Amino acid sequence: MNILPCGDGAVLIDCASLAEAQGWFAALDDRAEVVLGARTVLVRGEPDACRALIGRTRPEPVVAEKSRTIEVPVTYDGDDLAEVADLTGLTVEEVVAAHTGTPWTVAFTGFAPGFSYLVGGDPRLHVPRRASPRSRVPCGAVGLAGEFSGVYPRESPGGWQLIGRTALSMWDSSRDQPALLVAGTSVRFVTA
Repeated sequence: MNILPCGDGAVLIDCASLAEAQGWFAALDDRAEVVLGARTVLVRGEPDACRALIGRTRPEPVVAEKSRTIEVPVTYDGDDLAEVADLTGLTVEEVVAAHTGTPWTVAFTGFAPGFSYLVGGDPRLHVPRRASPRSRVPCGAVGLAGEFSGVYPRESPGGWQLIGRTALSMWDSSRDQPALLVAGTSVRFVTA
């Protein structure tokens, strides 16, 4: 773990893994304004005070927020579903069963408002990003990239392997909490 300067109003904890970053986030979340990334935690505040806080803190084990599980209904008809089956050596039906058969956990959010990076699914579904990203991915597209699954909260460019779609809104600025999926939330994909 390295502590890096980040302007005059924050420091960045650079971690060796997602699990380490999640542990630091869990330990600091109630004590500072923090933002979790894939392998980083941004701690906002006066840099010397942030470094002192980090120095007297130890990372915590990461536990999914068991009281909150969101079911995401998916129609599995994505443009890359057959390619994902080929990449994994599974049939299309086995890809769907693997995606729906294990719980996922929101590790962190980013890329776009409401885009959540989900981890913990079936490891057989670890597939690379597309070699050539699409200029337009539709809102609600469900995809895979590396160890992650996610749902595009709005139309945008993207390079994930698309396996399905959902009508469930990931981002709604009229809700008290606009993002449906936040760090720590457990997610179950179900066949629509």
